[in-house]
Amino acid sequence: MDYLDQMSASMGLKGMINIVVVLVFIGISWWALQELKLEMMLRRPKSAQAKMLQILLSIALGYQIARFVIDYLEWSTWFSGMF
Repeated sequence: MDYLDQMSASMGLKGMINIVVVLVFIGISWWALQELKLEMMLRRPKSAQAKMLQILLSIALGYQIARFVIDYLEWSTWFSGMF
């Protein structure tokens, strides 16, 4: 394998891992938001709009948490270059 093939495979694997991490944290966010009482804040908590809001909130929250974890792991690998 030459260098470009190795880089391409490495980037593909990293992309796949990032996708899985984001989806896992979106799922965790969805699970955690089930405990939130949205009935108090919404006019019709059983409507399609309320479910869509819950989905969008879980995507936004899950993505932000996953981005933090991915960035943190990437930053921690940079320390190996210091020593």
